[in-house]
Amino acid sequence: MDIHSEKILILDFGSQTTQLIARRIREQKVYCEIHPFHIDLDTIKKMSPKGIILSGGPSSVYDKDAPVSDPGIFELDIPILGICYGAQLMTTQLGGRVERAEKREFGKADLEVQVTSGLFAGMETGDAWHQVWMSHGDRIEELPEGFGVSAISAHSPNAAIRHNNKPLVGVQFHPEVSHTIIGTDVLRNFIFGICNCDPNWTMHSFVESTVKLIKEQVGDGKVICALSGGVDSSVTAALVHKAVGDRLTCIFVDNGLLRTQESGSVMRFFKEKTSLNLIQVEAADSFLSELDGISDPEKKRKLIGYGFIRIFEEEARKVGDAKYLAQGTLYPDVIESVSLKGPSAVIKSHHNVGGLPEDMELKLLEPLRELFKDEVREVGLELGLPEEAIYRQPFPGPGLAIRILGEITRDRLDIIRQADVIVLEEMKRSEMYYNVWQSFAVLLPIQTVGVMGDERTYENVVAIRCVDSKDAMTADWTKLPYDLLGKISNRIINEVRGVNRVVYDISSKPPSTIEWE
Repeated sequence: MDIHSEKILILDFGSQTTQLIARRIREQKVYCEIHPFHIDLDTIKKMSPKGIILSGGPSSVYDKDAPVSDPGIFELDIPILGICYGAQLMTTQLGGRVERAEKREFGKADLEVQVTSGLFAGMETGDAWHQVWMSHGDRIEELPEGFGVSAISAHSPNAAIRHNNKPLVGVQFHPEVSHTIIGTDVLRNFIFGICNCDPNWTMHSFVESTVKLIKEQVGDGKVICALSGGVDSSVTAALVHKAVGDRLTCIFVDNGLLRTQESGSVMRFFKEKTSLNLIQVEAADSFLSELDGISDPEKKRKLIGYGFIRIFEEEARKVGDAKYLAQGTLYPDVIESVSLKGPSAVIKSHHNVGGLPEDMELKLLEPLRELFKDEVREVGLELGLPEEAIYRQPFPGPGLAIRILGEITRDRLDIIRQADVIVLEEMKRSEMYYNVWQSFAVLLPIQTVGVMGDERTYENVVAIRCVDSKDAMTADWTKLPYDLLGKISNRIINEVRGVNRVVYDISSKPPSTIEWE
């Protein structure tokens, strides 16, 4: 079975929630891909999508350099859903009119459904109002010929539109965000009711398909796998091992940027709980030497990525000229690192994507590249990995290097390691550890005045970061109990020399990222 046969194509016009659209569709067990808005018509035809979604975006359709897709997509007889900017673009390309709104709509709004078919099948009309999330300063003023209104809001007389005869629909609101209560229903009606997709995107079928592809790609060759102990690399190793067996060698690199006792615990776990062939490489001195005096976060990430690759190349020669490097690259890594999926800005270079050297000897094997984190965990369960490996909190590939803002020194590493231990101990003791996405400490590049034992101090600040998320593309800060925050703060200040202040990060993503660098 081809798990990509029932495909929804998302054209990205620069919205930071484009990835959320993909997540919501994947949740319905339908495969989807994000591509730039300017993808050519012939490529779209070859992909044979069951439906197309035009994402939102920061531009106005009447701007001089506004992004536009090929209007020929509307003649393909493929169902199309325009969201926000996408709906406005559909309107203008088909002969309607969009203008700057007198009253903008940002945030929660009430939607009144006019037509209970298509996108709104099964929903109430009349006096029933549905909460949706709006984010626009323009509005559709005149519909193209053949279109009618499906829903309205207080400031959008054309909040949802539909063509009377063709499978073309548009919404001014964002069905992908959680604040739109009917969002999942709207997207489900599109992919099943309008596009007639079959839900065949399951992690069981993904494993079967991917194992087959790995066998075809690798043949009789050997593979090394970058194994950190995190869920991404662990699942990658298990998946590749299922395909090539003993021709896989896993490499664990102690780069001097790991947490307290991380190296020993990872090695023990995989030796005791799996049959993987695992080699440990000690490289702390080399990495710390390269990072000496470096404070720019992008330089840190790229130096670390380069260092990893050189070690893997050397180890590949040792194990018998292995040609492939398997690593746990995920879809969010690719989206945030390289602006290939549309005009969305590059957020940061992930060490295993943006930090790779151009002259790399090894061929990359990235079996999880099209998955989100929660899908990776499902694959891990499908492969029979222990839950302690699957549900471990994410830890960044560059390690503590990006949790120390500014220069990295051994003294600063000692401080962040001690603080990190306290955060994790208290999170586990309170049974909050597995209820949040991530919880960690960050060492800030500032010092503040304090008083300890009647003496003035001028020492470091540690920030605590704890977030709730499902796929790392969006996140909200966790409302930790005050007594838990108090324990963490009190212990860090009392037990970690060189720290006299602890702060709690209450920023969401977006606009912030989860990691500080």
